Amino acid sequence: MTRVTGIGGIVFQAKDPQALRAWYRRHLGIDVQAWGGAAFTGTDADTTAWSIGGPGDDRFAPGTTSFMINYRVADLAALLQALRDEGCQVLDKTDDGDYGKFGWVIDPEGNQVELWEPPART
Repeated sequence: MTRVTGIGGIVFQAKDPQALRAWYRRHLGIDVQAWGGAAFTGTDADTTAWSIGGPGDDRFAPGTTSFMINYRVADLAALLQALRDEGCQVLDKTDDGDYGKFGWVIDPEGNQVELWEPPART
């Protein structure tokens, strides 16, 4: 029997949901709908990662929550520069390796958001 086949959605609480939705809409281009979320359709969804960290796991720092959402992006360098230009808190650290390029931004409520540019397909 097949059980879990991917991530169907992510739900998290916010101190100011309307302001946080507006930040994600403006800075990450997510089409937040009236119901408070967005559905990503027509994307290259053959890779979805799921990971559990433990105490001392520094992947979330300097974020202040116990989760992190990874968003697939087309051009990491350009997006990180645009976020900096818009006054967002973009972390200086980036990673570039076999699994692609990674960068991070902190949203207005202290959530660390991971941005991932997949490696070029060969």
